Amino acid sequence: MDNHSIVASEPSIGTFSTPSVLERPRFDRTELAGAVADLGVLVPIAVALIIKNGLSPTAVLLPAGLLYVVAGLLYRLPVPVQPLKAFGAIAIAQGFGSSEIAAGSLLMGGIFIVLGASGLLDRVAGIFPKPIIRGVQLSVGLLFCQLAWNLTTAPPAAFTDHTQPAWWLVGGGVAVAVAALLLRRRNVSLVLVVLALIGMVLAYHGPLTLGPSVIHIPQLSTHAFTAAAIALVLPQLPLTFANSCLATADAARTYFGSAADRVRPGRLALTLGLANLVAGGIGGMPVCHGAGGMTAHRSFGARTGGAPIMLGSVLLVIAVGVGASLAAMLSGFPVPILAGLLAVAGLLHIALLKDLTEPFHWALAITVGIIGFFTNLAIALIAALLVWWGVKAVAILHAQR
Repeated sequence: MDNHSIVASEPSIGTFSTPSVLERPRFDRTELAGAVADLGVLVPIAVALIIKNGLSPTAVLLPAGLLYVVAGLLYRLPVPVQPLKAFGAIAIAQGFGSSEIAAGSLLMGGIFIVLGASGLLDRVAGIFPKPIIRGVQLSVGLLFCQLAWNLTTAPPAAFTDHTQPAWWLVGGGVAVAVAALLLRRRNVSLVLVVLALIGMVLAYHGPLTLGPSVIHIPQLSTHAFTAAAIALVLPQLPLTFANSCLATADAARTYFGSAADRVRPGRLALTLGLANLVAGGIGGMPVCHGAGGMTAHRSFGARTGGAPIMLGSVLLVIAVGVGASLAAMLSGFPVPILAGLLAVAGLLHIALLKDLTEPFHWALAITVGIIGFFTNLAIALIAALLVWWGVKAVAILHAQR
């Protein structure tokens, strides 16, 4: 693999120390602060799938909690777990039921288990140079910022904050983002999430029912698989391939050096694939990894597998302990805190481009990021690969003359 491929580079984000060797999981306040920094992606999609699509709250959180714990134990780094974003957004917008969502999860699980177990994904990863990976990360960073903006300007009706004026939500989100950026070393994300949980509890006025919510085995059919394949899986595949596998592995190498040797694209495909089989089997939320989540966790203090283990354990306890009341409780989670943390993760993820040095690399990364954000990531990847390797071929032919 040449020096432009997915290789380790010096970290350029954050002021925390970066491990160069594999560390034991730590379970301290700093790890916990980093663990909760990516909730801005998880909570809105989870709430919408529960309230609008009728998924069981316990089934929604179980796959995410299990994958977080497995990721912490297997990778020993703050490898993130997120909902399948394009998949989730389409399912929510079109009102798909649990059967179609489950079918899509099973299809995603099967595809990525094959890609990971065959070794194909690790071999294919070698043809993607760093500028193209940085372009994917730019696209994801822009998506995070857009999600943060949309959360405050047009919050989902599932949240109690949707009745608040936009100027209040936007102002609150900006204040949270500024505070989070300035006070990253002071565990501010943990403080903000604790405040959010207090607000959520105060906003909840219904009876507290302990125990899990009912899990329904999905009713699968040919129609469910066909609808899921066309509407949910096809739009999600390029994003999961590029962001959850390639870009997450690259971000891990960038931040953690040799300690990230376990975080390989093929292995990431296997873990997210297995988690989606679980999600599909119980009618839960489809999940993945994500380079933006890696940035969020690390930027707010996470350095070991302790962060995902702690967050995953909390999600499992919530799913089993108060799943029956979770739908109503989550709707009270303050939107400005979700949006602020999400915006910070997006901005810091965009900052990964700082290690590009050549104008051509910058131009390629920005082009991939913009096209991927505004139109289609698959088109951006294919076009960028043709340009990159076309230029390389011309250079080789010119050198041979």
